[in-house]
Amino acid sequence: MTSKRSSRAADRTEAIMRTTLELGQEVGYAKLSIEAVAARAGAGKHTIYRRWPSKGALFLDSLLYLNEPGLDYPDTGDIVADLRKQIHAAVDLLSGPPLGPLYQALVVEAQHDPLVAVALNERFIAPQADKTVARLKAARDEGQLSSDFDLDLAMAILSGPLYFQFLIAREPLTHDYVDRVLEALFVGMRPRN
Repeated sequence: MTSKRSSRAADRTEAIMRTTLELGQEVGYAKLSIEAVAARAGAGKHTIYRRWPSKGALFLDSLLYLNEPGLDYPDTGDIVADLRKQIHAAVDLLSGPPLGPLYQALVVEAQHDPLVAVALNERFIAPQADKTVARLKAARDEGQLSSDFDLDLAMAILSGPLYFQFLIAREPLTHDYVDRVLEALFVGMRPRN
């Protein structure tokens, strides 16, 4: 009996999250409401609020759960090629439809909702940054990067232009732009002879 109940609850949770993303794509994040999600998903508004304290929290969970990004780094022995491949995959996933506008709205929401900001950082941004720093550290240990280069600073230099282009300038993130950022960064990261 408990297994059936937990299976129904999991199905209901997934239906609510799918509905959240569908409505988000249809009306945009700003016009998305818990009431509309509840009505379309056939769930009670209170059921949703018991699980998610805000629209932002529901939206974050929906985006991350249903679109688990496979953004792990390869390790081919060429740090620039590995970064390029991973960042291109991230750009493809997060900058274009259907997820791009939703992710952009979520990052904007995080500026107004501290709980969403913390959750977004803990569940997506920090883990991705940790993967990047770990890959850079491995490259440094292999002699591909200068032994005294600040890896956390490299992470900031890599991500800053991408977020600026995506959120502030609202210009498209392209593979060419990523390649230009990597080239600019790696001029300073290469070991000196």
